[in-house]
Amino acid sequence: MAWVRTQRFDHTAKQITFDDYLGEIDHVTERIRRLEAAIDEAVSAAHPTTQAVIESLQALHGIAKLTATTLAVEVGNFSRFRQAKQLMGWCGTTPSEHSTGGPKRHRRGAITKAGNARVRRVLFEAAWAYRRRATDGAAARRRRRELPAQINDIAAKAQHRLCRRYAALVARGKLPAKAVTGVGRELLGFVWAIAVRVERDHEATQPQRALAA
Repeated sequence: MAWVRTQRFDHTAKQITFDDYLGEIDHVTERIRRLEAAIDEAVSAAHPTTQAVIESLQALHGIAKLTATTLAVEVGNFSRFRQAKQLMGWCGTTPSEHSTGGPKRHRRGAITKAGNARVRRVLFEAAWAYRRRATDGAAARRRRRELPAQINDIAAKAQHRLCRRYAALVARGKLPAKAVTGVGRELLGFVWAIAVRVERDHEATQPQRALAA
């Protein structure tokens, strides 16, 4: 951007358009900065268990603070779902099913989209990260260094499985968007596994903290 700002155009209309584009970029950048600051403030005021869930979900490839916060806030208590499949159904990521008669005549259709639309949106956006072999940046590696080994193990398992899953679906002729839908559904299962582990660990330590207090 420093280089872009040095550009000048002889034609007045081009220069005005260029300056207008730069102004819009600055406006959007500042808006994003304000929203991220507001999210950080909200997370810092949240319950310690919610904070831990948000931090732990960021171990998963493709999930950063905004996505992790959206998942934690929209779902709330992950432990209320006894199985990952229940969470998938609640979010509307399970395939619809059509029956035409006998017990063996079942046809799977598109996902039901009957649940939380915001969760599906951020989940499928994150799932696009598994299209190719995952390469994590310095920020992702730094986040993982601060997390328990059990959480990082789940994230590593998810990374290897979902990358292979996407490649397998595309190799079978699935369109990329449909392959990502399948990957997103499985990604939600790993989200559930991490969140439930964190919630149960915090529940187990609460009595000890109360006694210490």
